[in-house]
Amino acid sequence: MTSKQKEPSTALVPVKFSRLTRRGILLGLSLSQLITLATGVFSVVVALYGGGGILLAYTAPVWVLAAALTWAPVAGRPAVEWLPVTFWWLWRATGGQLLYRRRIVVPRPAGTLSLPGDMARLREYTDPDTGAGMVHDPHQQTLTVVCEVTHPAFVLLDPGEQERRVTSWGRVLATVCRSGRIATLQVLERTLPDSGTGLAEWWAAHGTADDTWAATTYAELIDRAGPAGERHATTLSLSLDMKTAARQIRTAGGGIRGAAAVLRQEMSTLTAALRSADLTPSGWLSPGQIAVILRAAYDPAIAATLARHGELGQHLATAGPVAVNESWTRLRTDSAHHAVLWINEWPRSMVYPGFLSPVLLSTGIQRSFSLLCTPMRPDQAARDIRKKKVEHISDQTQRAKIGQIEDAAHTAEYHDVLQQEADLTAGHGVLRYTGLISVSAPTVDELDAAVAAVEQAAIQASCETRLLVGQQAAAFTAAALPLCRHI
Repeated sequence: MTSKQKEPSTALVPVKFSRLTRRGILLGLSLSQLITLATGVFSVVVALYGGGGILLAYTAPVWVLAAALTWAPVAGRPAVEWLPVTFWWLWRATGGQLLYRRRIVVPRPAGTLSLPGDMARLREYTDPDTGAGMVHDPHQQTLTVVCEVTHPAFVLLDPGEQERRVTSWGRVLATVCRSGRIATLQVLERTLPDSGTGLAEWWAAHGTADDTWAATTYAELIDRAGPAGERHATTLSLSLDMKTAARQIRTAGGGIRGAAAVLRQEMSTLTAALRSADLTPSGWLSPGQIAVILRAAYDPAIAATLARHGELGQHLATAGPVAVNESWTRLRTDSAHHAVLWINEWPRSMVYPGFLSPVLLSTGIQRSFSLLCTPMRPDQAARDIRKKKVEHISDQTQRAKIGQIEDAAHTAEYHDVLQQEADLTAGHGVLRYTGLISVSAPTVDELDAAVAAVEQAAIQASCETRLLVGQQAAAFTAAALPLCRHI
């Protein structure tokens, strides 16, 4: 999808998402399908030339299995595409990697995060100039910083103001695309149990505690109803690609300090762009604030306590979970069960910018909505678009030679490519979007009910969701943690 900058308008303009491309290398077949198909064809040819019908019968299990893996659908995907997921799951299950227990008596190395899986390699760094907490991934060569953002309710604004804010947000995304040094921009919107501190502070400042029946009843209502509510929190995570910005990092002094200096430039640019879009950044989060977010994601039952007592849970070295159990369809951490849904199909028709309201405004469900935006450099986007055009045209020629009819899906994908090319030529940025929804609940039954409710809300938002299986641990870190992680 392109981050288009539309002209100011007083009417809300509908938008359209590009289709998820399902085009293969040849005649709609992916590389894995072509390999299994070639294996089956090779076994048939060898059998016919080597022994005729008898050898063909002996090799039947080979070419029948190859045909089944190539064309048999399993949960909407060819069976061969499930092989990497299944093998990786079996490898991890055999090696005991589905279970995580923190070693309480063994101290962790200084500067590391107490997180499971491949996130154990992450390192923390505190920027001396801004005090922001930065997370360094030495393997992926990224440096990530987190900012909390506040904004007015979008759905309550008039159409003209909504359109102006959408245009301003498009400028923010275009700014991220032009840099060329940003690896990922993550928008994370979470629902958290309200600790009731806001109501209590308001009552302490404006209330009259005169021991009357009304004052006593109102104070008791605040004490009981305040913690039972929920609040929404939005964060923006910015990840610097240290490999792309290697020259600028060397100029700034090299190492993690040089990377932090380069990232500070991107932070200043993003902050200015957010303020111009009428979004209020509340400052870049310190390591202690990031630790509270991580702890609340793995242990939702403690979130309200951490909010009431600001001095608790302020260390990244102890912010991770105590125990993690991963299964095929869900993840269990300290005090909750989690399931992650992938938005595999955005609205195919024209929708208005507030189309995600059924998902984001659903009440009574503890969930995290994560939008991972991967900006593409203009030259890289141009090469990718040219490659897609060539593949579409060659596939169309091959289908015409064998008499296969062109269907509407291929035509729509080709038109999306042409639209992206036109937008890129007009100076707009191109981003790749990944939408993930993490749902949490205290029990398995409540989790299943919450997942069903979120799926129904996604249908109302004209989106199609799929439960990610065999990779729930990696999906949870991408969907619930503001660390710009990918699956």
